[in-house]
Parts: sequence; structure tokens; C-alpha cells
Amino acid sequence: MSSLLTRRMALLAGADGLALLAQGLRGIEREALRVDGRGHLAATAHPLALGAALTHPTITTDYAEALIELITPPEQDTAAMLDGYDALHRFVFSGLGDEMLWSHSMPCRLPADPDIPIAWYGSSHIGMLKHVYRRGLALRYGKSMQCIAGIHYNYSLPPALWERLRADEGDGSTAMQFQSESYVALIRNFRRYGWLLMYLFGAAPALSAHFPGRGDFPLEQLSADTVYLPYATSLRMSDMGYQNDAQAGLTPDYNTLDSYITSLAAAMNHPYLPYVELGTRREGQWVQINTNRLQIENEYYSAIRPKRVAHSGERPLHALAQRGVQYVEVRCLDVDPFEPLGIGAPACHFLDAFLLFCALQDSPLTGNAESRENTENFARTVKEGRRPGLLLERHGEQVSLQAWAGELLDRIAPMAALLDQARGGDDCATALAAQRAKLADVALTPSARVLAAIRAEQGSFDAFALRQSAAHAAHFRGRPLAPAALARFTAQADASLAEQERVERADSGDFGQFVQRYQAGARYLPVPDEPAMEAVLARQRVA
Repeated sequence: MSSLLTRRMALLAGADGLALLAQGLRGIEREALRVDGRGHLAATAHPLALGAALTHPTITTDYAEALIELITPPEQDTAAMLDGYDALHRFVFSGLGDEMLWSHSMPCRLPADPDIPIAWYGSSHIGMLKHVYRRGLALRYGKSMQCIAGIHYNYSLPPALWERLRADEGDGSTAMQFQSESYVALIRNFRRYGWLLMYLFGAAPALSAHFPGRGDFPLEQLSADTVYLPYATSLRMSDMGYQNDAQAGLTPDYNTLDSYITSLAAAMNHPYLPYVELGTRREGQWVQINTNRLQIENEYYSAIRPKRVAHSGERPLHALAQRGVQYVEVRCLDVDPFEPLGIGAPACHFLDAFLLFCALQDSPLTGNAESRENTENFARTVKEGRRPGLLLERHGEQVSLQAWAGELLDRIAPMAALLDQARGGDDCATALAAQRAKLADVALTPSARVLAAIRAEQGSFDAFALRQSAAHAAHFRGRPLAPAALARFTAQADASLAEQERVERADSGDFGQFVQRYQAGARYLPVPDEPAMEAVLARQRVA
């Protein structure tokens, strides 16, 4: 155990430190496709009964119109978070009619690419910007890629905890700087060890053979309608997923918050020739926001992001630059098809312990060689993490995944004990024991269980996912909300529809001017001049 980790744990082991740990926040964002009773993509618009996707705080859509996104507010208590998340699902099912939510990260049977509706947010300028951004994604990555779903886990420690560490360590930076750089250090450690989450929680080793987005990715045939990789944990997070040549080699610099912002801003301000050739408009219709390597910050797909709640119309990188990092968003989790909510309490408790370890552990700056190791270890684990004897790279030396994972679980155990002390009970210790069991018996991993369940359905991914989707729909519909709770959710949906109308009425000027003003915001980010920008992009390609 590092001296820094030992010191920080000792500081937090007292009553005051435990009280601060108990104030940590977590939240969930779940993406899920709406499907019909046959397991085909819903062709309907986002249900009005659920409110306006543009303005509803907890029910929206992601890339495709049928890809619903459910968001929990941040909570200190995991049980309270999951209870609210469960109630949100029950409300959603009350407004879905005969439709269901697909139980898996990899998509259902999709129509031809032109027939997949892109998410629509109304006629306001901001709504159209969100829609045109998604048109750009369809142009750059294909619409089928917009139908892949995941779970995002938002996590933060209270500012008072970071301030206590800053004071104890005699750090001369401001409170905002110390907190921001500590979260960036957490992200560096996450990139070192995030492959562990893919082994423990990856749940997407197979998909429909009809999925057009797989291209020439080397998959094996499991049955007439299903393809897979025998030892994969998460094909969603492989290079079959949300990737293209423009993002290949694009790895932001996570050594400081400023370097992260600068490297992403460089990609947002750097034209990419194939996109330039496509242009921004065709036959008078906008097809993408701009022709740069990234249209906006969120186009860069990463396993984890530093985040700050942005003001209305504020760019995410501006929010980070002005007010620092507020929390991290873990984005690599697959939807667990065995859990009606897509994630269970044990996974949440383990994630808290894992992320606390990443936050408190010493986190050296990352050079190009280690960055390549981190990327390769993650890629190996998602494509063959259950392969017996699989080797990863650690500081230039090979080490077995099983041995390294065991070491990490041993180092995470004290974090689980601290959190259990802070909260009372043994939830984190129990969750840790469940992960040790997966290490001892690979058949217990979600990816292995998914393959076993698919084989029990005559090798059909579609049949397995449809059966799970129907079971989960029955689970939620069998427990309708109490009238008072239903009324609260309904009032919130109605308020979001009224707010969308207000936003549309308040618009002035034309959409082109709005896009110009939005684009100008990216130019005020700390972007290097042209020669320096080329150097930043070259470093990203090398890394």
C-alpha cells in the first residue's frame, strides 16, 4: 500500500473522516431501446406521457429517438438512489403502451440505417442543435451505432473531504484546483485499472448477426442469428463500438485538467478532411454542426469523463475551465441483462470502493508508453478477458489478468471496509466478496452467464434478450406506482412539455446564427496556435 494511500486512509478513518465519506454522491444514467413485442426497434416517437426529451430532468433520449435515457439525481444513500431509479422505471412503463425496454447493451433487430429515426427535441434552436449534432453522428458513425446502450455511473466525494486532504498535505493550490486535479488523478488511475471493471461487469460478449454496425470486425458465428467472441466480456467497449478513423488515436492528456481541456479543444477546432468534404449542409438541410474532428466535447467517446454541471447553453469544457471538476462519469458499464434496472446494488457498492481507491491511491503522471499499455489492457480485456492465462502489460512486463485482478481486489478491500464503517453495515464487503468469486470462477462473470443463457435459447441472442426484456417489463408493470407518486411524475412530465413550449416561443434569430454563436464558444477555449495544435494532435495519435 502506498504511503499516500496509507496516510489518506488514516486521516479518513476517524469519526470526522467517516462522516465525510458518508456524504459522497452517486447517480445512474441508463440508456435503453424501446422495442415492440417482437423485439424490433420501436418506430414511434418518444411518448408524450413521459414529457419532453429536451427539458425533462430525468427522462430524455440519447442518440436515437427510440433510445430512452433515464437519469437519477445524485444521492448519498445507494438504497435511496435505487428506490428512486426503480420508481422512475415503473413510471416509464406506465407510459410505454405495448412497448418494452430492451434488456441488453447490444441492439435488437434494427431496420435499415435510413429507417432509424434520429432523436427529435422540437423546433427550438437548442433542440435543433441537439438534433443536428445527432445527424452528424449518423453521418460519421452510422445510425446503428446510435442504438448501442450502456450504464453511466456518476460519482463524487464531498468538497469538504478534498479540502481536508489539501490542508493535511500542505498543498498550496486553491481548493478548486486541488479538487479538480484530484479528480483528474482519479481518472489516470481508472485508466490504469479500468480493465478490471470489464472483466467483472462486462455483459456483451455476443450480438445479433443482423447488426449492420459490426462491419468486418472479426466475430465468430454462434448460431444462424448470433455472432460473438468466445472469451469477450464487452464487445460494446471494443473497437467494434462507437469508433471511427477520426477518433482513432485520439486520447486526451489526463495529466492535468488544463492539458485535458486543451487536447479536447484542439480536436474540436481542427478540421478533418473527410468531414470537410461532406460539408455542413445538403440541399439546404444541416447535416452536422461543423466539419471538425469533434463536433462537440461529448462526441469523444471515453470510458470515464471529468464533469461539471453546466449552465444553460454553457459548453462542458467552459464549465470545467471556469469552475473545475465536480464529479466523474464512468461510461464503460454494460447494461446487466439479469438485472431489471440494468445494474444491481452489489455493482454500485463495488464501484464506490473501486473509485475511492482510484481517488486516494497515488497517481503518477502518465507517459506515452503507459498510455499505450492502458489502452491495450482495456482492449484485450473487452475482447478476450475470460481467456485462460490471458496476459496484460504492467510497466513493460507481462502479468496475468487473474493475478493482477487479485492484487487489486486486495488493495480495494480497505476502501470497502472504510465505506462500510462510514455507512454502517457490510454492503461493500459483501460486494467485494462477490467480485472475488467471479475471479475464482469465470462462469460467474456476467459475460459468461450471458453466453450460457444464449446457448440455452438454442444460441439465439435475440431470443434471450427478448425473454429478459419481457420478464423485466412484467416486473415493473406488476408493481404500479401509488396514485400520489404517479401524480408527481405526471406533473413533472407536464411541466417539461410546458417548458419546451416556452423555450420555443423565446427563440429569436435564425438557426444558422445560433450555430455560429455556439461555435464561437469553442474558439474561446484554451486552444494552442496552429503549429502547437498539430503537435497536440500528433501526441494524441502517438499515444
